[in-house]
Amino acid sequence: MKKTVKHIALAFSAAAALSLGMSATSAFAQVNGYVQAPVSGVTVKDPFGLCWRTGYWTPAMATTECDPELVPKKAAPAPAPVVTPPPAPAPMPKHEAKPVVEKVTMAAETNFDFDKAVLKPEGRAKLDDLASKLKAINLEVIIAVGHTDSIGTKAYNQKLSVRRANAVKAYLVSRGVEPNRIYTEGKGETQPIASNKTKEGRAKNRRVEIEVVGTQQR
Repeated sequence: MKKTVKHIALAFSAAAALSLGMSATSAFAQVNGYVQAPVSGVTVKDPFGLCWRTGYWTPAMATTECDPELVPKKAAPAPAPVVTPPPAPAPMPKHEAKPVVEKVTMAAETNFDFDKAVLKPEGRAKLDDLASKLKAINLEVIIAVGHTDSIGTKAYNQKLSVRRANAVKAYLVSRGVEPNRIYTEGKGETQPIASNKTKEGRAKNRRVEIEVVGTQQR
């Protein structure tokens, strides 16, 4: 309350001085565009609370106390840039080891008596061994090709070679092999592997050649 009375008194003094022809600068100090009391340094204001501006006042001299609306607003500091961390590297895909598949070919041979299409004991033993080996592979096909010696007509020997191949197929089927996996064929006397002029040679030619084709994983 005392400050207000003082300010009013100072304001009236300034007004009185001016009305008496006194220069404002002779009664009060003029600093930064506003009239201030020389001793206290208080900015002189009129009864309405408005600061007294000097004759050389410009908007650039505005102060927060007297003309806050003319004081340039300080720009707000720019926000700190948001640093986005780099994405985490994607995990390396796991490469599952693929099984290696390899082709398997097995061969077997059975022999027959003269003019017969009945498996001999040693022939059945060979086929038993072959059937057990088939369990270790993925079977694709079994090819059974029958043969004969040269005794008899070609037509007869052709039919005999087919019967021998079918005898092998029937035995393998009895051992659990699927019938549609077995292909049979007869070559008659056309593909001898020994001389038909000897008894031993003719015995070797009375045969069924068996080829097994399949795959297995290492």
